[in-house]
Amino acid sequence: MVAVRGETLEVRPDRIVGEAPLEIRAAGPGQKPVAVAVTMRTPGHEAELAVGFLRTEGLIQGPEVVSTAAGDPASLSQPDDTIVVRLSRAFDAGAVAERHFVATASCGICGKASIDEIAVRCDPLPDGPTVTRAVLLALPDLLRTAQRAFDQTGGLHAAAMFSPRGELLVIREDVGRHNALDKLVGSQVLAGALPLHDRIVMVSGRVSFEIVQKAAVAGIAVLCAVSAPSDLAVETAQRLGVTLVGFLRGDGFNVYAHDRRIDLRDLTGWA
Repeated sequence: MVAVRGETLEVRPDRIVGEAPLEIRAAGPGQKPVAVAVTMRTPGHEAELAVGFLRTEGLIQGPEVVSTAAGDPASLSQPDDTIVVRLSRAFDAGAVAERHFVATASCGICGKASIDEIAVRCDPLPDGPTVTRAVLLALPDLLRTAQRAFDQTGGLHAAAMFSPRGELLVIREDVGRHNALDKLVGSQVLAGALPLHDRIVMVSGRVSFEIVQKAAVAGIAVLCAVSAPSDLAVETAQRLGVTLVGFLRGDGFNVYAHDRRIDLRDLTGWA
């Protein structure tokens, strides 16, 4: 690599983030694996990504996951680029055909039918947790400190899960925002920890409609981001009961939906 900095030039090696396709398949007992989607992702945590994707897209509930396995080396030139999720029940291939999945690292799944369709797949979110302003303001530094791969490459998004007291519990990184969140959710599906009602999730970058719907399906009531939400993300958060916090950086943030979960009494003076 040739690095130009001001008036200087240096030829040196550099670390670059990996990106490769992953085909996600699912199958029930005695069932031929069904191709669900192909997504561009950063290699690593493939099983979590596949399980998280299936769960946040409403194709599985979670407990029916029996095992995951890479593709068959005898029939595939790149077996690590395929993950088969084995289920205890038959997988509904018709649901895949109806959804018309097209996945990319940049924007995730496109062509959702409507917010109404997503709402059907989301259980109502509880009132809690309640998060203090001090906890929220501490999250960006905690997220950034934990982004080890970002420090080496500068090219990865992250999704991190915290307790209501601000304790970092899980972090996953990927070239795609949606993949990072799917990996995080998948780790919790495999741990039997869903729904994530008492957890806070923070993502690097902006918040799209898809990030909100994935959080809602996983039961995440408080979703925070370093950058801005889209208008459809705000509408979706309002509809699905998600507390949406954007521009969380420095000493400030914006609450776009369901501010009841954010404790601001130290600013309002209310008891």
